[in-house]
Amino acid sequence: MNDSFVLTNACVVAPDETFMGYVAVSDGKIVEVGEGNAPEKGIDLGGDYLIPGLVELHTDHLEVHFMPRPKVEWPAGSAVLAHDAQVIGSGITTVFDALRVGNDYDEEKFGARMKKLASAIAAAKEADVTRAEHFLHLRCELGCADVVEEMEPFLTDENLKLVSVMDHTPGQRQFTDVSKWKQYYGGKKNASEAQLDATIVRRKEIHARYAEQNRADIVRRCQLAGVALASHDDATREHVEEAVRDGMHIAEFPTTIEAAEASHHAGLRVLMGAPNVVRGGSHSGNVGARDLAEAGLLDVLSSDYVPSSLLMGAFGLRDVKAVGGLAGAIRLVTLNPAEAAGLGDRGAIRHGLRADLARIRLRDRQPIIREVWREGRRVA
Repeated sequence: MNDSFVLTNACVVAPDETFMGYVAVSDGKIVEVGEGNAPEKGIDLGGDYLIPGLVELHTDHLEVHFMPRPKVEWPAGSAVLAHDAQVIGSGITTVFDALRVGNDYDEEKFGARMKKLASAIAAAKEADVTRAEHFLHLRCELGCADVVEEMEPFLTDENLKLVSVMDHTPGQRQFTDVSKWKQYYGGKKNASEAQLDATIVRRKEIHARYAEQNRADIVRRCQLAGVALASHDDATREHVEEAVRDGMHIAEFPTTIEAAEASHHAGLRVLMGAPNVVRGGSHSGNVGARDLAEAGLLDVLSSDYVPSSLLMGAFGLRDVKAVGGLAGAIRLVTLNPAEAAGLGDRGAIRHGLRADLARIRLRDRQPIIREVWREGRRVA
């Protein structure tokens, strides 16, 4: 494709409205957006939707490709490219790959493995073989003795743009109801009741010893490094007050409407999982994403563990009045996450921004990716 082209006869989803029109691209940027017929012949999209490329802030899907089976480690470079293919095929042109440090169940260390992935991402970007643009999102488990030590090597990685502080200790945040913790990890780890009970005792002891100091150390390091911070699974107003005190930018997956409301009003971007929308609720029994959308408290959607859910989730919320129609629903997965991450050069079909675009067709109300462009280059 030429460096300059025009996409015509498109249902253009702009930040605040949707209209039939055209988008002109030159040298990787949007140079003109208009309603009606384009002033010159272009690529006819046949009335399909044209939306900005999706911006994904929290997906741990890369680990599925890197560790496809227990005790199986796939070559990191291959895992990155397989993940990239699935991401771009879902319309995601900017992705924050979530890598975890610190364990939330047993004593297994992840830092060295995650550093392999970070190095593979950097190498793939340097070689220009990824189709989406990849950044790093480090997920730090507070209830772990050496989480600060494990995160340290990542702080000099230029791709690190976001750090979230998590606490999956039984009885905390997402797992205030310990029976939900048992249900989740019992199935995931195939553990017996006695093993789960022993793990609960151990995890609570570790949490009491390390979590508070770990949080303070992680926050201080991120502030010095200029890395954005996100809270995770806030459940109470006290959790939100703590997040505000620590200078958090994003509230990931609040578990109650109380915490979501407090976060939203404090200026934190409230992020929820698109699988929550698609499935009709939280797999952990917490507040539903649609409930927050209807209350006007939802700012950002994340695909979390299913890349294709991001587009499905956005289209699934276009009928929610507080969201603001299709334009508002698409903002949840484009402009809002871009702004939350400090990426002011993308996320909207607007003159001067990057030509990150996706062509979408509806089939039985299901959004189907037809074509994707990143910085004006067709990548899918």
